Amino acid sequence: MYAIIRTGGKQTKVHEGDIIDVEHLHAEGEVGFTPLLLVDDAGAVFSQRETLKALRVVTRVTGESSGPKVDLFKYKSKTGYRRHQGHRQRYTTLEVIRIDLPEGAKRNPPAEKPAKPAPVTAPEPVTAAKVAKPAARAKAPAEAAKPAAAKKPAKSKKES
Repeated sequence: MYAIIRTGGKQTKVHEGDIIDVEHLHAEGEVGFTPLLLVDDAGAVFSQRETLKALRVVTRVTGESSGPKVDLFKYKSKTGYRRHQGHRQRYTTLEVIRIDLPEGAKRNPPAEKPAKPAPVTAPEPVTAAKVAKPAARAKAPAEAAKPAAAKKPAKSKKES
């Protein structure tokens, strides 16, 4: 089941238990949103205004943060024109607590989380004594059998 909500001029798809960042809200505690669209666990879509007007997506404010810094720099050569401006967007972190459903919507019970597997132990570190060094590479028999005279002599400059 999920819902589409609108906040800060943007639309966001949310599930129960999601943690989302939205543009800064001047709020504390719980915040409610009216969904724009709702899909239940059976796949039925609810998008009628009359139906959605009575429903709420309830979230809890968990914190605030700042986005990445954006630097603006305007420059025109040979005129001495330089302008510098910076901006850092503020965000509010929300946790979706519940999504209200209309009459006739189906909600599956939450699935039980599987038990965590036992932690995996790190492999034993390899020491120099355990590492086998490769044998020196032997020359091919054809290279060893060639006489020194068989090699091409170096070219010399013509004398004038």
